[in-house]
Amino acid sequence: MPRTQRNDNFIDKSFTVMADIILKILPTSQKAKTAFAYYRDGMSAQAEGEYAEALENYYEALKLEEDPNDRSYILYNIGLIHASNGEHDKALGFYDQSIELNPRLPSALNNVAVIYHYQGEKAKEAGKEDESEALFDKAAEYWKQAIRIAPNNYIEAQNWLKTTGRSEIDVYF
Repeated sequence: MPRTQRNDNFIDKSFTVMADIILKILPTSQKAKTAFAYYRDGMSAQAEGEYAEALENYYEALKLEEDPNDRSYILYNIGLIHASNGEHDKALGFYDQSIELNPRLPSALNNVAVIYHYQGEKAKEAGKEDESEALFDKAAEYWKQAIRIAPNNYIEAQNWLKTTGRSEIDVYF
């Protein structure tokens, strides 16, 4: 039974009904509609912490989805799951694919920066100063891109850029 038929709370059921109505009236192919259904089921499973099920649905959606923008969000969500499981290298790979398809996805840029910053902190703790600085520089570059796209977001990143001297401009918006 598809996940959308198992939702037991009112909000999930309401969303599912509305999404199904929209899917029926949108002038899209059956393939695109099926891809969206898998994506929606993946998001639902991910929200409940059912990561294996979410990944299965996302991979099915990727097989069907042709729109690059929509594919970028599927890849982004796969990256989120891998990042939450501590699989940072895998997450970076999926975020990179997502950014390649949609370079204006600030959340993916931010998440890449967060991973590089985390890795920089670990390298610093291990006494690897040069490696740490290189990772912090990578984080800074991704945060700058994210902030240019969404200047009112990522305030902590903006502050970190300023306090570490990695900010080229004082105000992004």
